[in-house]
Formats: sequence, C-alpha cells, structure tokens
Amino acid sequence: MKGPMFHYLGGPMRQTITDVEVRDIRFPTSEELDGSDAMNPDPDYSAAYVVLRAGDAGAGAAAGDEGHGFCFTIGRGNDVMAAAIQALAPHVVGRPAPRTAADLAALYRDLTHDSQLRWLGPEKGVMHMAAGAVVNAAWDMAAKAAGLPVWQFLASMTPEEIVSLVDFRYLTDALTPEEALGILRAAEPGRAARTAELLERGYPAYTTSPGWLGYDDEKLVRLAKEAVEDGFTQIKLKVGADRDADVHRLALAREAVGPDIRIAVDANQRWDVAGALEWMKTLAPFDPYWIEEPTSPDDVLAHAAIRAGQPVKVATGEHVANRVVFKQLLQAGAVDFVQIDSARVAGVNENLAILLLAAKFDVPVCPHAGGVGLCELVQHLSMFDFVAVSGTWQDRVIEYVDHLHEHFVDPAVIDHGRYVTPRAPGFSARMHPASIAEHTYPEGPVWQARRTHEEAGR
Repeated sequence: MKGPMFHYLGGPMRQTITDVEVRDIRFPTSEELDGSDAMNPDPDYSAAYVVLRAGDAGAGAAAGDEGHGFCFTIGRGNDVMAAAIQALAPHVVGRPAPRTAADLAALYRDLTHDSQLRWLGPEKGVMHMAAGAVVNAAWDMAAKAAGLPVWQFLASMTPEEIVSLVDFRYLTDALTPEEALGILRAAEPGRAARTAELLERGYPAYTTSPGWLGYDDEKLVRLAKEAVEDGFTQIKLKVGADRDADVHRLALAREAVGPDIRIAVDANQRWDVAGALEWMKTLAPFDPYWIEEPTSPDDVLAHAAIRAGQPVKVATGEHVANRVVFKQLLQAGAVDFVQIDSARVAGVNENLAILLLAAKFDVPVCPHAGGVGLCELVQHLSMFDFVAVSGTWQDRVIEYVDHLHEHFVDPAVIDHGRYVTPRAPGFSARMHPASIAEHTYPEGPVWQARRTHEEAGR
C-alpha cells in the first residue's frame, strides 16, 4: 500500500479519504458543432469532475492515492452536477480508502441509499449520476492500489465478490443472485484465455465521428471514408430533424462506405411511436443496422412497439436512468442492443447489474461513449464483460468518437477499428492538470477568452 501508514494493535492502519475536490470543466464544442444532433444542436461537452484523495491526517495524501471520476453533461447545468457531487462528500471523507469488493459495495450502497438524498430520485437523475461519479472515482483509486486497470481488477474477482457488488433490490423477478453466480461461474474457466486474447487484439469499436447533424455533406463523406480506411466496420449517423435531409445524408454515407459497412442511426429521443415507425420505414432501404433512442428513454412500451412495427433493430440505454428500467426493457423484449453509459447510472456497481441482466436475456451490450471521457471509462466495462460475463464480443461494439482524448493522461486508443486494451492501473479517468485549469468554468482562460470575444462582438 502506498503512502504513509500507522500501526495499531500490531496491524497496519488503513489510509482514509481526506478530501473530495469537485471542478466544473467545460469544452466549447458548440463552436464546431461537434456532438450536434436532433435534440442537442449546440452541446458544450462538459464534466463535473471529482478527485478523491486519501492519506492520513498528519501527512496528507501521497501522489498516487487519488481516485478520479466525473459526470458527463453538455454545458449548462454542469454546475448543478458539481454541487450534487459535493453534497456527497460527508459520506466519503473519513472513510477508509477503498481497496476491496466489500469496500466498494459498502460505498455504493451508502451513496445510493441515503434516504434524504435518494428522495430526489429515487435512484435516477442528477443525484444518482453524482453518486456514480464518486463510485467511479473510488474504483479508480482501488484499481490503482491493486496495480491493475479497472477491467482486469474486476475480472480478477471471484464470482461471489462480483455478485456482492450488485444491488439486487427490484431485480429478482428477472435476475436472482444465484442466477448471476451461475452466469459468472460458467464464464470463469475461460477468463485467462480471453484475457490473453483481449490484450492481443483489443475490443471492436464503431465510430460516430462522421455523423454529427451539424456537419455539411463534404465533411460527412470525407469522415465516413476515413473511418473505413481506419478499419471501422460500423459508423453512426444522427437523424430525426428533417426526413428528406436524413434520406440525403444516408444516401451519401452508404455510397461513401459501400454495402458491407454497417450504418447505425440515432434519433436522440426525437419521435413518438407513430413518427418513429413512419420515419424508419423511409430510411430502411439504406439498411440501417439499428435505430438508437427512437423515443423517450423512459418509455419501455414505446420501444417495444417501435421494435415490433418496423424492420430496423432497436438500441437504447445512454439516458436510461437505472438498472430497473433496463430490466423492464429486457423483460418487454423492447431492445436488440443494450447501451450502457459509464456515467449515467450509479457507476461501476450498477453497470455490473445491467451487464448481468443483459447476459441473462442474451442481448448484446454496445455501450454509449464519446462525450468527455466516456470512451476512456466504458472500454473497461465491455472488456470485463468479455472476460468474465458474456465471454463474447459477437455483435458487440463500443462507440468511439475522436474528440477530447488529448485531455486525459491515459486516453482511449484505437487501432484498426478496435480499442487497444488499457494496461495502466485505474479507470483511465484522470485529466491533465493543465486541461482542468484551462477549461474550468467560468474562470478558466478558455472561457475568459470566449467571453471577451463575445463582448467584443456586441
């Protein structure tokens, strides 16, 4: 264990969490329309960023005893997210630095089961996402202490330890702890071989970089062709603002990539059921691989109706609030692909529940990523799933967007259309101090310069 230690009763005294630092970090991505879609035309990709520091009260935290996590937002409201994370500090400061599955399970339950804070959801929305940021930071800290990347730290745990991390309340009509143990034990004999394969080959990816709604035709075609040249076998386009424009853009994309490359489409919750059915029947001749978020993420029955009423497969999950809604989507046969998000639900623990549910229902998990740091985090979850849960990457891909990775100390890396398996200890969540300083809102120099420019233009 790193850092200063004291001894009591003949044994080592564990370090405690001494500080929770929260920063409002924003990137002006709206200037180039990166991330633009039918519901979010001008996002400024942002992170409510948290650092947990551990040490002893006398000596402070050692340099390595930090855990980094965040919530992803698209600008306004990032300060609200930061305040919600700060509200959780009393649950964190003073408790032992997390090292084991038992530590991480206890922290997750304490953060999500505080009765007064839970009332604000329950278990959804800003407060739940804030808990996820802190939970993920704790996983970062624990994995670093173990000297392992999070995917491998998780995959080194016993099935019993993994099951202990999951809150099965509200799930047992679909997945019991005994069933989860059975899934994990069935995958256990192949863990070593799959770990070796993962380290050698990485994990399949697809890219949304060509598909933002604000891009002109030339940029769409150029980026689509570049994606194929870079080894991607699937791209994604945003749709839903104008049907004729969507037909035009899909025709350009299909011509650019040819018939053998998958093109998924994403409506970002734009439609009612009738609109989704009509729109997707129009786009079907271009062979979309899936329609993502066709309607409200809370509407399980609408997703089921859309899946049944038109020929394109349905994917959703990036805005699904918690494990309970995922359970219902699977029970209702409403989705063909589950799209977990590393920073929407309450962190690693709740995503473990969703991975196990998807394995029980034999539905592929294709995570949402992009944003700020979401690629960095979610790669660990899919890689753990491959090693220790589903045991396959058949029909599974992780989203990749080539934005903002340069701000991370251990950025996600793509090689020939596949995520290169992380080897650095932790959750790949740490941002460069200079990036934090420059993009802190509103006092960072990036935002001060933008404000000066706006004032000069008035």
